[in-house]
Formats: sequence, C-alpha cells, structure tokens
Amino acid sequence: MQNFIFISPNFPTNYWQFCRELKNDGMNVLGIGDQPYDELKPELKDSLNEYYKVGSLENYDEVYRAVAFFAFKYGRIDWLESNNEYWLERDAALRTDFNIKSGFQTEDMPRIKYKSKMKEYYQKAGIATARYHMVDDLAGCKKFVEEVGYPVVVKPDNGVGASDTHKLASDAELEAFLAYKAKEHPDVSYIMEEFVRAEVNSYDAIIDGSGNPIFEAGNVSPMSIMDIVNNDDNSIYYIIKDLPEDTRAAGRAVVKSFGVKSRFIHFEFFRMTEDQASMGKKGQIVALEVNMRPCGGFTPDMINFARSTNVYKIWADMIAFGGTDMPVGEHYYCPFAGRRDGKNFVYCHEQIMQKYQKNMRMVDRIPEALSGAMGNQMYVATFSTREEMEQFYSDVLAVNDPVNAKVQKELAEVLALGEPTTTALTEKPNLSPAVKPTTAVTKTPTRAVTKTARKRK
Repeated sequence: MQNFIFISPNFPTNYWQFCRELKNDGMNVLGIGDQPYDELKPELKDSLNEYYKVGSLENYDEVYRAVAFFAFKYGRIDWLESNNEYWLERDAALRTDFNIKSGFQTEDMPRIKYKSKMKEYYQKAGIATARYHMVDDLAGCKKFVEEVGYPVVVKPDNGVGASDTHKLASDAELEAFLAYKAKEHPDVSYIMEEFVRAEVNSYDAIIDGSGNPIFEAGNVSPMSIMDIVNNDDNSIYYIIKDLPEDTRAAGRAVVKSFGVKSRFIHFEFFRMTEDQASMGKKGQIVALEVNMRPCGGFTPDMINFARSTNVYKIWADMIAFGGTDMPVGEHYYCPFAGRRDGKNFVYCHEQIMQKYQKNMRMVDRIPEALSGAMGNQMYVATFSTREEMEQFYSDVLAVNDPVNAKVQKELAEVLALGEPTTTALTEKPNLSPAVKPTTAVTKTPTRAVTKTARKRK
C-alpha cells in the first residue's frame, strides 16, 4: 500500500473528493493540518486513514515531526502534496529531507517559483514572453520604461497569484511604488514587465509519470485578477467548451520544457487582444506563468461540469495506477460569475435563480479568504453554446449605476471577441502535439459527473 501525505487537506474544502478517490484506489491517505480533527468535514474524515494536527503549518519543525511520525508508523512515504502554491517550496523541502522522489525537490524551485526564471524555460519551449526588468533604482526602471512604454506591471518575482501586483501608468506612480517597496518590502525582489493587452487562457492538465497528458482542459479569464482585486470588480472566468489547439500545443511544449511528471498543473498564457510589435499579433499565445499545482478554488469542480467527468478520480488514478479509465463525456461551457457586494444589480438573486435554475451547478457565498479575487456571491452554470453563456453573464452582472455599467460594457466588448483562433502560434519551433491522448482525453458518450457538495471553500 502506498502512503500519501496530504498537507492541509481541508483547504480547499472541495479537495476531500480527491482524498476519497485516493482511498478508493487503495492508497493510505494521511492528513497533516492545523484545524482540529473534530472541525473537519465528515466527508474529509471518512476519506482520511489518519490525521495529525500541528499547532501551525508555518512551523517547519512541527510539520517535519508529523511527517516523521507517519514514516515511522507506516513506512516509506511515497507521495507528499499540499496542492497549494503557498506551500510549494515547503513541500519540496519535505520531499528532499525525506527522500520522496515523486515530486519537485528543493533544487527545482527556482524555475517553477521565480517568474524571471520561468521565462528561460518558456523560451526553450519556443513561446514568446513579455520583456522584463528586475526592479532596481529609479534610473534603471525609467530606462526600461523608455523601451517598452507605460503602463508596466510590477509584482514579486516569487509571488502567489495576483498578490502585491501593481499596474504603473506614469513616472509619479513608479516613484510611489519604489517608495512603497523601500518602506514595506526592502528585501523583496520585484519583476517589472511590459503590459500585455490580452485575456488569460489556461492549460489545465493531469500529467502522468512519463510526462504525457492523460486529461486536458482550459479556462479563459477575460478580466485580469489584478484588476478585479485592485478595482473591486466582479469576477468572471469560464471553462472553455473545447481546448484550442494552440493552447494545447503550447501547454504540452511547456510541460516538456519544465520536465513535469505526475502532476495536476495549471499553466497560464496571454492571448493577445491586439497587435504588439514585441510579441506578435492579435490572437497569438504569449507565456504568463506556470503553476505546478491544480487550478485554484472551485475550478476542478467546474472542469467536472464542463467535461462530464471526475478529475479528482483521474488525478487519483494517475497517482495510484499511472493512468485512468475514467471517461470524459459531453462538453459544455462552464462560466463562473462572482458578484461583488454593494453593487446595484439589475436582477436580484431570486430572479437569477428562477431564470437559470436548470443550468445552475453551484451557488454559494464565497469565503472571505477568496473574496478579494472572486467576489462575494458565486454562480456556476453550464451551457451548450457561447451565446447562452454570454447572456448569462449579461444578466448576472447587469448593474444600474453608470460607473459599473461602463465596466460591464468593456467586459461585453471582450467577450464579443469570440472564440480564440487556433492557428496563430508565434513563429517559433513547431509545437504540434506529439503525444497521442489516452482514453481520458477522448470524447465518449458516457456522462459521469460526480455531484459535489454545495458548501465550498
């Protein structure tokens, strides 16, 4: 029996489904967390073979002792994961210390955590990247701005999500940022990049032990997380009905370049919404960043709805058996709409539910920890056509006040761009897929959606 340690299995809350599938596959599922056992969801308790509570997950020594206890009791640890970007380096340190080979080690961290290092591997994959400058002094930053022009985006070189990300549009804003950095984060390394006018397209895939995808999907974010957080906007993104071939090719090329094996990954690309001389033409793919963990929040559940499958099982099967026979059924668009409290919406909650009751898959309040990026009230639905999805967004996010109406008009214009073209990869080495998809990638008439709990993280 293989031993799988899941660090913080209660976060996100929907990951109990992954634990359940691991246990069903014969794995010994061991949890380490800082939440009291009695406060865990019953479904999670039933899905764990044992749970070890630590005082703080921030304390490496405590977590180390917990892993040592499990190793002493059950023998060699085969897998250790948190599936959380925040703990990625700590996970690698534990694998290194306990000689757990099924995942990234400490020596692997620079290329998968530092945005500046990622660019080297994107270039090896033949994918264009935004020009960048490591933030130094005012003179150095101004010289870079003279080359690329305003606006520029500044963020920690080793950062999580859109946290501490700034869009600078003038010398005054640049000077203000440098003053902020000197006062608040003098030891943090920041990267400055030219602004890319684009939407974000993701490549979400489960990669087997040989580096081949056994499941692939993707989502589209017409609005940047940075703008949602900084401007207190509503949040939208959607699982695209069919993964564009250029996204698939770029994703597979990056998997090969980074040497990814035995992981559920979330890679992000820009799809340019206008021509930019330094990167290419409208519609082309430009690298953004790699995330060596599953897509966040509710997205695994949304992928299930969009593909009529169970990615938690596919993921667990890959770990336990190296592959899966879990079928993929009918494809749908699966949009997420996150309403922000305090806005004057045209349609109330009851009206939205009445109109879209048959389409709705998840409805809930968003936990405070996620509300900055995702809004306060979530709606997840499925639709067969893009037109139906666009009408859904129009209804859910329609507002009465003119300021927010302007934002919604801009969103409508972005959505009106339509489906991405799939023939406009940047002129780089051939990225045509070389791996034949397994059964889980092909469409089958089987519809096997696992119903997920209504309470979400």
